[in-house]
Amino acid sequence: MADTNKLREYELVYIIQPNLDEEQIRSLDGRLAQAVERAGGRITGTEIWGQRRLAYPIQKFLEGYYILHLLELPPEGVAQVERSLRLSEDVLRYLIVRTDE
Repeated sequence: MADTNKLREYELVYIIQPNLDEEQIRSLDGRLAQAVERAGGRITGTEIWGQRRLAYPIQKFLEGYYILHLLELPPEGVAQVERSLRLSEDVLRYLIVRTDE
């Protein structure tokens, strides 16, 4: 486990396909939470923004389901979380930004 002095704060916003049902969304979010824990971090807050119109089509979708997580992660854990997001076909886009600078 990572030393808590090395944890940094991040915001993660990700957009998933709008055609997923509640159970699929919870399952995807659970897998993401496991990836954060495996990377030595934790989720400190979550906001479900819900379904919103996209600024431009992504993979022929005009809408997406938005979720925001506040994370504490060691710097080397960011790449692991990004990898799990990239590998999920249901994730249309994501952005991780460091917030404790």
